[in-house]
Amino acid sequence: MSVTQDSELLVECLELQREELEVLESIYPDYLSTDISKGSVKLEIPVELEDPRQVFVKDIDQQGHSSSDVKSLTLSLLPPLLVHVMLPETYPLREPPRISSIRATHSWMLHTSRLRDLIVDKWSRQAGERVLCDMVDLIRSGAFLNEIDMVEDCGVLLIQHNTPELLAPLLISFETLAKSDEFNHNSYSCSICLSSLKGSKCLQLSCKHIFCRHCLEDFWGLCITEGDVSRVGCPDPNCVKEGRQADEEEVARVVSEEGVARWRWLKEKSMMENDPSISICPMVLCQKPVPKPQITDSEESGWQKLRVCPSCSYSFCSFCKRTWHGPLSACPISAYETLVLDYLALPEDSPGRKTIENRFGRSIVLKMIVTYQEEQAFSQWLADSSTRCPGCNVHIEKSVGCNHMICSKCKQHFCYRCGTRLFAASPYQHFSTPGSSCFNKLFDFSSEQDEWQPIEGFNV
Repeated sequence: MSVTQDSELLVECLELQREELEVLESIYPDYLSTDISKGSVKLEIPVELEDPRQVFVKDIDQQGHSSSDVKSLTLSLLPPLLVHVMLPETYPLREPPRISSIRATHSWMLHTSRLRDLIVDKWSRQAGERVLCDMVDLIRSGAFLNEIDMVEDCGVLLIQHNTPELLAPLLISFETLAKSDEFNHNSYSCSICLSSLKGSKCLQLSCKHIFCRHCLEDFWGLCITEGDVSRVGCPDPNCVKEGRQADEEEVARVVSEEGVARWRWLKEKSMMENDPSISICPMVLCQKPVPKPQITDSEESGWQKLRVCPSCSYSFCSFCKRTWHGPLSACPISAYETLVLDYLALPEDSPGRKTIENRFGRSIVLKMIVTYQEEQAFSQWLADSSTRCPGCNVHIEKSVGCNHMICSKCKQHFCYRCGTRLFAASPYQHFSTPGSSCFNKLFDFSSEQDEWQPIEGFNV
């Protein structure tokens, strides 16, 4: 070949290299670092798997044999490969790219020689065409993992490493940070304020819905202030129907420390209201919820009333809230009630009454009588003016409206007249069944004042 032809070849190759690097920089600007004058191309290419894939990180001994120490992960991103490519003067027409070095961040891929051979072989099969873009896409998509036998027949990605217990958390940490960085740099639309904001000003909930932090802070802060802890969750209509609530990590990322403390207290309070078996520790400085212990004895044994606070270890009776008096001793409250009934059953100025007054004190006995009468009056009022929810036994009073009730605590549908559970899908069938005690009594009125009356001056 003449000197003129050699010169023309070198100029053409240099132009092809320049064009290829421009294309590569326009497609993958974050991956490329070039120095054309020295024919050097440095690339940092992350491996983005198409779908989350199960990854086994296995230990290898000094002889190169796999051991039984295996860490199982689920990943969609792998740390980048650092590839240093030297471009010969006659690349891509006469010579392949020379892979100066390939190194995996965190050393998750130990044997890189097969990848180097794969890139050179790709140039040979394409008859001297440009291969840098194809090389980047091959690594970025993770397709090379199948070519170098890192994917097993079942689709599991196998990574061999000397210390799996150290590599596994590094792989998880990289994926978490990479996704967070990508989220922060993208823009998202908040469906509450309809504004498009950077991800750094937004929050993606566990259900994958995204809202701006300002809207969530206002909404969740208002719910926590008003005590409606059940609404502290995703505001998306579908999630609201499912009753999906936020976890503590999400709440802590949005509201203040005081708000998180109140949210925790409201959650405990809601849990206690929905579970009648939970008691409150009677110690003034504790007041923590105490669950019912797992006791297999019968209800009559007395052990069912024992509660031991997990916070302060105080043992008490769930009925009288006093120090645990054993399974056989009667509760002081029951004893006081019996004492009041015995006292009232005796004639006035009788020796029996005098004996009780001298033993406990007249003022204390009178106070016990007043307390007993108030409790009886309150119990009678509950029986006359409210109905127990068949789901959680909470007393519910109706002021106006129909007899189809929905408990605000457990969401149980029931009939206010008879207390029967109703099916949520067809709650009004109970009032439309002939022969039922509530047939045609969806609405009933306790007095003439409850009856609908026409407004004066209008003809009906």
